[in-house]
Amino acid sequence: MTYDATFISDASSAMQDDVRRISGRPGSMASTAARKLLTVFFGRLVTTGRLTLIDPWGYVHHFGQAETPHVTVRISTATALYRIVLRPDFYVGEAYMDGALSIEEGGLRELLYICTSNQDALNNHPLALAFGRVSKALRKLHQFNPQGRSRSNVAHHYDLSATLYDLFLDEDRQYSCAYFADGDETLEEAQHKKKQLIASKLLLKPGQRVLDIGCGWGGLALHLARSAGADVTGITLSQEQLTVAQERAATAELSGHARFLLRDYRNEDGTYDRLVSVGMFEHVGVNHHRRFFEKCRDLLKPEGVGLLHAIGRMAPPDSTNPWLRKYIFPGGYCPALSEVLGAIEHAGLWVTDIEILRPHYAETLSHWWDRFQANRDAIKALYDERFCRMWEFYLASCEMSFRTGPMMVFQIQFARHRDAVPRSRSYLGDANAAPVVYTAEKHATSDYRRIAQ
Repeated sequence: MTYDATFISDASSAMQDDVRRISGRPGSMASTAARKLLTVFFGRLVTTGRLTLIDPWGYVHHFGQAETPHVTVRISTATALYRIVLRPDFYVGEAYMDGALSIEEGGLRELLYICTSNQDALNNHPLALAFGRVSKALRKLHQFNPQGRSRSNVAHHYDLSATLYDLFLDEDRQYSCAYFADGDETLEEAQHKKKQLIASKLLLKPGQRVLDIGCGWGGLALHLARSAGADVTGITLSQEQLTVAQERAATAELSGHARFLLRDYRNEDGTYDRLVSVGMFEHVGVNHHRRFFEKCRDLLKPEGVGLLHAIGRMAPPDSTNPWLRKYIFPGGYCPALSEVLGAIEHAGLWVTDIEILRPHYAETLSHWWDRFQANRDAIKALYDERFCRMWEFYLASCEMSFRTGPMMVFQIQFARHRDAVPRSRSYLGDANAAPVVYTAEKHATSDYRRIAQ
């Protein structure tokens, strides 16, 4: 690490007042100690990319060796600087939201690429290890989601203005990982392929009863009703999503085949031929995984099939990033696959297929980012600048966690009985094709019949 000896004198008077109030004037013992702290902290962490940091006293610090990506940031207050050093996984995002961290060269995505690319070094820092142990100890409390709390958590994110989501999602309002089978699809094409892939894995027959847990704005349910002739019930905890889904069903003249209810999955009864849940399991919470799959088991008919599409991690169990937990997804958690499979096993269900989608969500988030930026002025008019910066940080940090971090998406197909699905994956076909109509009698051969032959 090196820093220029020349003080940059163009800092605002308000910033300099804050510096003097908290840490003394430039060149004081306090500011010198802070710069040494910067040297030790960032010098150990930045090995990928190059970060130039202008501190509150106007000194310029350079970290890392690589030429690209290169980002220059300014931290305008001593308070923000100390907080970032204390807990970067929370305070980098908060400082960006509040304007205490600004980017003078490069962009937010490049900055977060550097952050996530150096995540292993950060995770092994003594302060990060200490905070990580505390977070893991408290994660069951953070993810305690009884029904009342689940409703408020959902409202925090999904009951925002409907216009907001129209401004950055695809035309079907698919707010989950798209399927970029070839890599050059438009967002609309990739989201359509995602719906077709899910439909294929559900092995649908016309007239079958389908339950969509966490149906969002109804896009998948309407697709299954329209293209496969299924009878779909979608449940959500978001009043905003419910209203839109019901309006869409009426407009499409599908209200007789796709109905939507404001209901917690724990209160659902009856039995279904098929069960699907896309982008909802992240809100269940680790405390409730077993109960979720036990409920799925009880809702499925004996020959029923389910499909879970959710964000997970390829790393061991952990806790939710504290900034995301506070500002974006309270009560949320993206589990390790080992946590999910254990809960499925406990419920006595068969895991009949698993697919891991690796680069797909990074590409989805990139498309959302581009559309958000294209409509930023309209979104700012709906809310304010701080909201825009918060959502920019959310979209960019999540994209980079999929590009360089441990995050991925899994699709788990499960069933009550081993013969509910064919013995090979040939029924999946092409994601562009129409959903496969599966005839169980043709493919299923029980162990008993096989042994008796």
